[in-house]
Amino acid sequence: MTFSLDALRRWPDVEAPDLVATDAADRLLLDESAAARTGAGDGGIVVIGDGYGALTLGTAADGGRGIRVHQDPLTGERALAANAERFGLGDAFVSLPLSPELVRDARVVLLRLPRSLDALRDIAGLIAAHAAPDVVVFAGGRVKHMTLAMNDVLRESFTRLDVTHARQKSRVLVAREPHDGRDPVPARATHDGIIVCAFGGAFAGASIDIGTRFLLELLPPLPDGAAIDLACGTGVVATALAMRHPSLRVLACDQSAAAVASARATAEANAVADRVEVVRDDMLGTQPDASATFIALNPPFHSGSAVHEGIAPRMFAEAARVLRPGGEFWAVWNSGLRYRPALERAVGPTRQIARNAKFTVTASTRR
Repeated sequence: MTFSLDALRRWPDVEAPDLVATDAADRLLLDESAAARTGAGDGGIVVIGDGYGALTLGTAADGGRGIRVHQDPLTGERALAANAERFGLGDAFVSLPLSPELVRDARVVLLRLPRSLDALRDIAGLIAAHAAPDVVVFAGGRVKHMTLAMNDVLRESFTRLDVTHARQKSRVLVAREPHDGRDPVPARATHDGIIVCAFGGAFAGASIDIGTRFLLELLPPLPDGAAIDLACGTGVVATALAMRHPSLRVLACDQSAAAVASARATAEANAVADRVEVVRDDMLGTQPDASATFIALNPPFHSGSAVHEGIAPRMFAEAARVLRPGGEFWAVWNSGLRYRPALERAVGPTRQIARNAKFTVTASTRR
């Protein structure tokens, strides 16, 4: 099949099916970087933040090989792999964690700008520390999601920063001359006796968001055994459960690589890493049916920069699949979203535990 950006597909299970697989920012990044990519050589190109494969496979279609790729969401990795297989480009790239190996000696980096300035700071510092001295970073995005603070963050690690003309409401920042590189280190803060660790891009950073705080106040005592923290973020709920119940084992899962790294760091900082297993998973895809007795969830309602109310109901259905009959599913959610009917349908009888001005906590029993 002849490669075409217009033919790229999202991963079938991506949370927001109305999102496109390629946008104008991807096309602009490929155009602006074309000359630099030609001279980068095999193994000299790195792609970070590719949505569904447009940057990686566009580079591969232009002859790039040995491309190193990092995508924070697991669904992005799966979309890239599926699209690569369709176009016969699976041998052109390798997916890696956000680590020195990802960017070591890189000469060209294509970066979709993350929403989080802390995430951008982690990425820029890593590139400056380990890429080639003549590396050129092409960092692009939709103008409506870009801020002048992004320029300031890039200047912390690069001496020269140029800005391209906007095209189709997209723009590219071009960074050169790296300096003051550093490996990412998680931020740390202590809240109510819990040390929270967060790498850049993890939801709520090293704080505890108010929905999670509300849920933590209300979680019931649990018997010995196992529990699951679904969409664990920085692992606060999983760690709190392990700290409260010394015989409990907790599975914490999230599809975000930054969240998984943060949750592991949080569990380690609170000396419960031996009882908190953290996995990167698409919802609960690796867990067998009817295998859990308790699941907790503070559901996300964003996919990238888009608000998407369809994420949580999919998570409810997945929790119902994994719960044993009689098992309990505790969730906290924005009261205005009115999720209770969806919980009743997907899981079973649902009771309201508490409600305040913004959030509702419910407990659903698997029928």
